[in-house]
Amino acid sequence: MYKRVLLKLSGESLMGEQNHGIDNKRLEEYAQQIKEITELGVQVGIVIGGGNIFRGLSGAAEGFDRYQGDQMGMLATVINSLALKSSLNNAGVKARVLTAIRMEPVGEFYSQPKAIEALDNGEVVILSAGTGNPYFTTDTGSSLRGIEIKADVMLKGTRVDGVYTADPEKDPTATKFDEITFDEIYNRGLKVMDLTATTMCKENNLPIIVFDMDTPGNLVRVIKGEKIGTLVKN
Repeated sequence: MYKRVLLKLSGESLMGEQNHGIDNKRLEEYAQQIKEITELGVQVGIVIGGGNIFRGLSGAAEGFDRYQGDQMGMLATVINSLALKSSLNNAGVKARVLTAIRMEPVGEFYSQPKAIEALDNGEVVILSAGTGNPYFTTDTGSSLRGIEIKADVMLKGTRVDGVYTADPEKDPTATKFDEITFDEIYNRGLKVMDLTATTMCKENNLPIIVFDMDTPGNLVRVIKGEKIGTLVKN
């Protein structure tokens, strides 16, 4: 069983059945799943995207300045992080939000020692605002934070149950990998995360498990070593 994990959640997943914003039912499901693994003694760091509120890249495509668009995206991740913290607290789980940009009293400014101390104290640590820099995605933010907090694995919770040869939502012939190497992902041009994030995980030997987080109970199954999702490793 893993001792410390970095859980990457997509902002879009928080929309649930809605087409924008935060679905409270989905948020509570996530909080319950996270609670289940903390009760097993697992230390949990979380990075959550902001695509349900604003995404810098799509903003840039619509005429926003990329620099400011990415800053707006970072703030969106902070809103999601506060929502998740609140939901975890309601479920009886201690959690704190650390931000990559100074914005006390909204969240504490991130530092690696502070994050590790909180994890060792049994708190769930939600690492928000990406890397604090534009032109980097929350995928890269989660790779960086996963490496910094010395996570055993990155768990990428998505709405798809693993990595496929093609997009299973578009190609019915797509087949799923149980395991795949970082090099194979490059060579096949598969979109697991952006290249910067994937390269960081490869170079720092941080494995990734891509799995379906939207099915309640899946997170604890991954933690217990059940073969669901896809393992990406060197």
